[in-house]
Amino acid sequence: MKDPESRTIFAGVDGRTDTELPEWYRERHGDADPVTFAEAVRDLPQAVETTVAYQNPYTDEWVETERFNALVEPSQAREQARDEDAETDPLFHVPTDSYAIINPVDIYGPLEEVLREETIDGTPLGEVMFGEIRRYRGGGEVHMDVMFDGLEVRLPGRSDPITMGVTSGYDFFGEHAVYVEGFAQDGYCSNTMRSLTDKEVIKHVGDGRNFRTWWEELLAQVELVAADLFEFIRDAQDIDLDFSELPFTVTEFYTLLGFPDYLAKRAAGDAEANAASPFEIDMWTLHSGATYALTHFFQGKEGASLDQYVRIANDILFNPESTIERVEQAYEQQLEADGDDGSQASLAGERALASIERVSDDLQEKVEQFEEREDALRERFQEAMG
Repeated sequence: MKDPESRTIFAGVDGRTDTELPEWYRERHGDADPVTFAEAVRDLPQAVETTVAYQNPYTDEWVETERFNALVEPSQAREQARDEDAETDPLFHVPTDSYAIINPVDIYGPLEEVLREETIDGTPLGEVMFGEIRRYRGGGEVHMDVMFDGLEVRLPGRSDPITMGVTSGYDFFGEHAVYVEGFAQDGYCSNTMRSLTDKEVIKHVGDGRNFRTWWEELLAQVELVAADLFEFIRDAQDIDLDFSELPFTVTEFYTLLGFPDYLAKRAAGDAEANAASPFEIDMWTLHSGATYALTHFFQGKEGASLDQYVRIANDILFNPESTIERVEQAYEQQLEADGDDGSQASLAGERALASIERVSDDLQEKVEQFEEREDALRERFQEAMG
């Protein structure tokens, strides 16, 4: 992903906690000097309204209008007032009068309260929380990862856990006031697993909701995912794709799913390196290859451009049947686009499709357990959201 303009590492909800970064996270951020979450949130840029005017082209006079109000960052506006040569631009956005400002403390202040009260194994979540905050566009766009040491999945043979949490963010540009979704980071390889719950979004329109209740419900969802993630991974490890029997390479597997070439090559390289055999790779390893490519090599920005690939990667783990169907359809469309005229080429295409269909048929006996587990998890999500 594109590098943020600034990055803040935090540990512990406030100064009353004595929280240290987990060893695996500290090793990857060796120069980090963490602050508390409360301190990091209160250091984020704010937005306030100020009057907008337009210049009359016939009189050169500036005329105020009540139809729009500019959103500016107050500390940067003060700096600009004191120093005409200041390089900072305090202007974020000029929305219509239906826009509702939601500042970071409005969102994350209630989260602090919940983290002081909710516990894991008897310890308040605020004492085991850690993560990072990333700023873009002059601080008008913010994304953060909040994880909880101990809320985790441990895989056999690995010393570092998959640690659960949420990824959240907001911007002042009218796209969304705030979003949040379930998230995990694999300490073994630093891969990021996103969209582990449905993304909840609140827009810049109307009154803000009760964020305290919102956070309580969302954290309950994350705990549910933590309880089931190991089972999904274990099941995915039992589903192997034998690429020696398939009409495409591992790289082409990711390309057929919709990954651009540069990501497909990175994903395939990681999957082949971590599989017992580069020709026979299980769905968990294929998923891990996809998250590796997205975490370390994605060239776009956080948000919708990344989300589309995250959904593809997650289907490899959570919905293998849909993944194989998507590959089969893409391969068939590719054959049609090639416009094979010869009977020999046509026969080869039919054989290739038949080999993919055999994989799909072999999956059927395992698909039911995936669907049952996903349905049960969705039902528990609904219960958690009240």
